[in-house]
Amino acid sequence: MLEAFNSAFQSIALWFSDSALWVLSLTGFLSATLLPGGSEAGLVATLSLNQYSVFTVILVATLGNTLGGLTNYWLGWWLPNRTHNENQGHRAKQWLSKYGYWSLFFSWLPIIGDPLCLAAGWLRMRFWPCLWLILVGKAFRYSLLAAIYFGFF
Repeated sequence: MLEAFNSAFQSIALWFSDSALWVLSLTGFLSATLLPGGSEAGLVATLSLNQYSVFTVILVATLGNTLGGLTNYWLGWWLPNRTHNENQGHRAKQWLSKYGYWSLFFSWLPIIGDPLCLAAGWLRMRFWPCLWLILVGKAFRYSLLAAIYFGFF
């Protein structure tokens, strides 16, 4: 019985190690959408495999998470634009109105980050500045998490 369990566990571990970057990308994507979830555990698990360079792991997590943030942006774009009605305010909209594009650097933050991307699309903010600031913010997040994992902080 124990041998069967070990064999099954090794098969699962082998499958995960072969597809770790795909799993990391998918968890990064899903955690950046309005769905609940986090990609930190996937980042740590992938780093602990020691199969890929730190740069590759950070890049894959960043790209997946950025695509999730851009999904929120496009969902917001498809919502009816109601910027003419100032009584309908949301905290993310207030942040974007006050700080502009620079607030999208903080799209990696829990709770407020996903609505920031959604509000950017809803407010019809230009795509390219949004993309770059979301990308840089997400890269900062995963670089910081990797640095913490390796004991730099």
